Amino acid sequence: MKKVLSLMFVLCLLPIGILAAETRPVVKETDSSSVKLAENAKSAIMLEASSGKILFEKNSHEKLPPASMTKMMSMLLIVEAIEDGVISWNQQITVSENASNMGGSQILLEIGEKMSVEDLFKGVAVMSGNDAVVALAEAVSGTEDEFVKLMNKRAKELGLQDSSFKNPHGLDDANHYSSAYDMSLIAKELVKHERVLKYTSIYEDYLRKGTDKELWLVNTNKLTRFYPGVDGLKTGYTKEAGYCLTSTAKKDGMRVITVLMGEPDSNTRNSETSTMLDYAFAQYKVEELLTKNSTVAKAEIEKGKTKYTKIVPKEDITVLTKKTEKIGKITYHLNLKKVKAPVKKGQSLGKLEVKRNGKTIQKVTVTVKEDIKEANILELYFKYLKDIIGGDITI
Repeated sequence: MKKVLSLMFVLCLLPIGILAAETRPVVKETDSSSVKLAENAKSAIMLEASSGKILFEKNSHEKLPPASMTKMMSMLLIVEAIEDGVISWNQQITVSENASNMGGSQILLEIGEKMSVEDLFKGVAVMSGNDAVVALAEAVSGTEDEFVKLMNKRAKELGLQDSSFKNPHGLDDANHYSSAYDMSLIAKELVKHERVLKYTSIYEDYLRKGTDKELWLVNTNKLTRFYPGVDGLKTGYTKEAGYCLTSTAKKDGMRVITVLMGEPDSNTRNSETSTMLDYAFAQYKVEELLTKNSTVAKAEIEKGKTKYTKIVPKEDITVLTKKTEKIGKITYHLNLKKVKAPVKKGQSLGKLEVKRNGKTIQKVTVTVKEDIKEANILELYFKYLKDIIGGDITI
């Protein structure tokens, strides 16, 4: 009988509160027609990052050239490759002829030049270097074409339905397009990697500092300097795309993402982004209820070195409300798989469903708090004896 108790801990361990954030933001928080924002943009969207709730949208699924906002998908794949050990931040990359010859915005890489992944990434995040992103793409996948295949594969995994990528940089190309909605989903995934924001928030810096090829980097996103809390993400411009910007800012624990596409000039782009952010921070608030370290249940481990493990959410759990609104009643339900060793931290073990006033608002993946190794035969034997002595097993 004692073995069935592990799943019942969740009800007493979870505080009353709410969560937020699936892969695709599917809930509209407001009627966009009642709010006048982004009036000069062809397409726009604004969402709160942790919940994915859409606070405003305008033609958000219209397929348009994204220009250098394309590099958000490239940066996502690059940082994921670093986290997976495919490449490393301090690895030296030798610049190919293909990378060096890229047109558009550049950090002036020369054929055969060696530069660290970190500096190349900085060149992408701050200066929007086409040559830098191609050099990194080749380091991750071997060739630029293979990297583009990876971009489109990752797009499908994220549920993007309005996007087709033909290159990693965003220069105009036939059938290279995306939407404000899809760009917001990429941005939402990208901001989960906090180190990315370390680079996208830089306003000015240098590459090759102290050499005769020193290059002064100035962020193409001027809001990183002029709007408090803005720490990314990516500008874009081509003649066909117009002026584009995916921006993100954090204030009072709430992170907002905005996307504008097809603006007439950079000043309008920046002004309308600022107005959108002002609106979001004036109208909404986020309360944190659970973190990635919060124990939501204890589960028994089959064949593990330890008998029980702590189950935690893979994401922080927050609730987004209007500042004049009360949270209401929050309930939780845990659907947990059998936990069998070995188990890695981050491995999916089920879903935590969060309801607000009886309505499901989010389903979040749960995992173990730490890696669990499989017990050897001798350890399993002694655990078996201990269970018999303790009355957990009857014979």
